[in-house]
Amino acid sequence: MRIMGKNKWILWFRDVGKEDVRLAGGKGANLGEMYNAGIPVPRGFIVSTQAYFDFLRENNLKKRIKEILSRINIDNPQELSNASQAIKELISKAPIDPQLAQGIMKAYNKLGALGGLKQPYVAVRSSATTEDLPNASFAGQQETYLNVHGEHQVVSKVQACWASLFTPRAIFYRQKQHFDHFRLGIAVPIQRMVQSDISGVMFTVNPVTNDKSTLVIEAIWGLGELIVQGEVTPDHYEVDKTTLEVKKIVVNKQRVELIRRNGKNYRQQITGKQQEKQKLNPLQIIKLAKLGLHLQEHYYFPQDSEWAIEKNHIYIVQTRPITTLNKGQKKKREIRKAKLVLTGESASPGQGEGPVRIIRSPKEISKIKKGDVLVTPMTTPDFVPAMKKAVAIVTDQGGQTSHAAIVSRELSVPCVVGTRQATKTLKDGDIILVDGSRGLVYQGGKPIHQRQQRKAIENTQLKTATKLYVNLAEPELASEVAKMDVDGVGLLRAEFMIAGIGIHPRELLQEKRQEFFIQTLAGDLEKFCRAFAPRPVVYRATDFKTNEYRHLKGGEKFEPEEENPLLGFRGAMRYINDPETFALELEAIKRVRSKYKNLWLMIPFVRSPYELRQIKRILANVGLPRSSSFKLWIMVEIPATVIKINDFLKEGIDGVSIGSNDLTMLLLGLDRDNSRVAWEFNDRDKSVLWAIKRVIKATTAMGVTSSICGQAPSNYPKLVRKLVKWGITSISVNPDVIDKSREIIFQAEKELISS
Repeated sequence: MRIMGKNKWILWFRDVGKEDVRLAGGKGANLGEMYNAGIPVPRGFIVSTQAYFDFLRENNLKKRIKEILSRINIDNPQELSNASQAIKELISKAPIDPQLAQGIMKAYNKLGALGGLKQPYVAVRSSATTEDLPNASFAGQQETYLNVHGEHQVVSKVQACWASLFTPRAIFYRQKQHFDHFRLGIAVPIQRMVQSDISGVMFTVNPVTNDKSTLVIEAIWGLGELIVQGEVTPDHYEVDKTTLEVKKIVVNKQRVELIRRNGKNYRQQITGKQQEKQKLNPLQIIKLAKLGLHLQEHYYFPQDSEWAIEKNHIYIVQTRPITTLNKGQKKKREIRKAKLVLTGESASPGQGEGPVRIIRSPKEISKIKKGDVLVTPMTTPDFVPAMKKAVAIVTDQGGQTSHAAIVSRELSVPCVVGTRQATKTLKDGDIILVDGSRGLVYQGGKPIHQRQQRKAIENTQLKTATKLYVNLAEPELASEVAKMDVDGVGLLRAEFMIAGIGIHPRELLQEKRQEFFIQTLAGDLEKFCRAFAPRPVVYRATDFKTNEYRHLKGGEKFEPEEENPLLGFRGAMRYINDPETFALELEAIKRVRSKYKNLWLMIPFVRSPYELRQIKRILANVGLPRSSSFKLWIMVEIPATVIKINDFLKEGIDGVSIGSNDLTMLLLGLDRDNSRVAWEFNDRDKSVLWAIKRVIKATTAMGVTSSICGQAPSNYPKLVRKLVKWGITSISVNPDVIDKSREIIFQAEKELISS
């Protein structure tokens, strides 16, 4: 049901998508997007932001709220609290339009009827229009009400959600982030209540290390509020996104859970062996991981999702972009002559040193001065003003998805959670050093910057004949990774940059906006080339599959639906059939090469020597022929390319890069994204090793460089040794294993010389 007329007040999830943030708020828009994408989301509807704005206008509240806010100093906790209370009372006591109230009650009853219930229990949730944004996280600042029962209670809680837009923490955060209090709105999603037996949070990228190959799941018994509050330290699971192998399991004792009893939320003691029991079994972990990968693929951005399991059925109740990627990456320090006093979970990377201030409740946050280390049992949103002043944060409870962890990453403040005894072990005034990257707390530490360490050892830096390249995709990482010990970029993926543009190239051509595409892509490419110059940057042309291209704006008009996109319209064949689109990429390359000559090109998924000839003809026609400074590589990721490698070499190329991921799938006949067969994905299978060795030997004989850029060398040191022995020219790895890989290559070359 949608109430129409002058305004839109009630929207069902089927009515909205991710583009409807202004009407449904961040949370509501994402719920609708997931519902329509087939993600298991509990049914629900949304009281739109228009209802909230109409409510403010009809009661003349905007002017009165402005007057209250104009008189306060937000850095004064008492003034902030008093203003918040006054504004919330204004909102709570103002009358709601009878037509709106009736519409909410009718939608609530319809929701119950859809599930065969007369008066269902629901979750009434706040959804601000500035919430769940890619560049700022406002999540957790407004209220959520669980197990709401009865139509009048639902209307009352909607009004309470509106009032929660002006809690002290929300006012403070918006003011500090320079958001206008009245340009944002708040919607209220209302969903069937999931009475979760197990609940938790899932990150599709490790939120502390930024490791993109790892998916992190945290789980507790009962309803999920306790995990966000940090009152319970959850189980921690890490899953390899490529193989779906569960790499790490940490089971934490849980003594209390939140459940529904007699229509109310009730804290229940957990007794006996249940306290020590692992929350999720392996099958549930894999099912959740698959949903996480589905979400990241759908949104084209790493996701922070909340989930719940009721009677063995998994629901996703919220998702948002991870807003803290690459934040807090402060220079690491070495700890000398320091006593380790506490260990916990790494929650926000970096290191901070200062005097301890123990805070046991939000009423004490005024004790925190700039430069203090905040030590507390757990944080709540009311702690945010104090957290902004702290140089580091340490908590007794909580995991990587607790409030303390999420907010500290947003603020780039080092944080260690789940120490269990920080407030007992430490004393006010103690000088401590908090290592958020490793989950360690030292007393009496004397840190030195890694840069100083580097000066001391620069003369002993390892030199290898085999070049070490890095795989990259994000322009924001270019300058930092370029400072590391790498010889260039062996794989620069186009897909992340194209996804950032967000519009299908053919849509831009149709709109005659191709210059926008060219300038944007060229700008991103230039960041890499400038950072790494004069080292080479090997750019792999776009290798979107049709199902991925369809997610871009306008994509559905131009992309066919394919049963198996892995084997479909992609790579070189796409460029040959659609040279006009390929020309946009090539023009961006030409513009960058007018300034930087270190940009090379690599063509993916080349099925035949004929296709290679056609690609070379296109390059020559647009003024990009092979030269001493412009190298042309191809990817080797198809069995036919391995078998006919000599035919490809005779066509004339400067290098090959072995894509071990696709090559393994095609050699073994399985899709690693299909959980039914992914367990058998093995990029060290004899057939894969035979293929890699054959390509390296053939290219060496023809004087052509060989490289490898799949996941395998990043994961398996023994494979790196084999590659060096076979004579590979370069190895391209993920940034997190650069130093380790250089050492392995050095040792492998040393062993080869001495053998």
